[in-house]
Amino acid sequence: MMKSNNSTEKTHLHPRNLHRMGYDFEVLVAACPELEPFLFVNNYQNKTLDFSNPDAVKALNKALLKAYYGTEHWSIPATYLCPPIPGRTDYIHYIADLLAGSNNGIVPKGETIQGLDIGVGANGIYPIVGQALYGWSFVGTDIDEKALQNCKKIISANPQLIDTFSLQLQVEPRFIFKNIITSEDHFDFTICNPPFHSSPEEALKSATRKVNALQNKKTSEPLLNFGGQNAELWCDGGELKFITQMIYESVKYPKQVLWFTTLVSKREHVASIHKLLSKVNAAEIKTIDMAQGQKISRIVAWTFLTEAQQKNWKF
Repeated sequence: MMKSNNSTEKTHLHPRNLHRMGYDFEVLVAACPELEPFLFVNNYQNKTLDFSNPDAVKALNKALLKAYYGTEHWSIPATYLCPPIPGRTDYIHYIADLLAGSNNGIVPKGETIQGLDIGVGANGIYPIVGQALYGWSFVGTDIDEKALQNCKKIISANPQLIDTFSLQLQVEPRFIFKNIITSEDHFDFTICNPPFHSSPEEALKSATRKVNALQNKKTSEPLLNFGGQNAELWCDGGELKFITQMIYESVKYPKQVLWFTTLVSKREHVASIHKLLSKVNAAEIKTIDMAQGQKISRIVAWTFLTEAQQKNWKF
């Protein structure tokens, strides 16, 4: 008998993640019929799809966002990052836990909770998921005007996002928080999925390995199943330089942000990041391990507020 999905529990995902039991393709196809042509039955008699096919991944995301996150209309240009939603959802859940730790164990919900998404991209996934799950509001920033224009279309097409998701262009690409956080702003958290690679060549090698693993065969011309523009995949100096810049800038806003956070892809960078955070006198530093699909990642979070100041933070 054909199964509609792989029902093995994905225990690496956050306990509240809606996708711990895999994908229910009957539900997803009902929400988004255009997903159905991409499905097939594998050798284990499970219905699945080719994750190396960018059109299949895009259709899966559209179905997930419609079925579980109330997003009726979502699309991205062909060359932009199409992220795996379960991993992105995990980041949002761990942010909720982080905020609860500063709020007597209660996850704060509603539009008054403000998040700042650094590098929101064309897909807007974090604000979409954060609004759907917890009712939070977001400012999404990027250095790419085309990406922000696509986000603007997504917001306009989904009424629940219009008052909870705003956009701001970073006009000076060498900065992260400068030009974005004004003297009047207060954010409960910042999130960031920084460019992992230090050059286009490094990004290409990584993409080649990814597609080889997904297709179980060798290729020298990888199809970037998750897409990605230059600013999404690589920057000069790579992940560590980007996060270093973020940390130095965060010092200028010690009382305007409760928790600064970022994903850290490469484990070997964590020690350097903690050392720098201690150097700039962060009051508290946390590392939260998480999985991004088959990839192990982690969140590093820091605050300049003491425990007493955190408890007095106005959510």
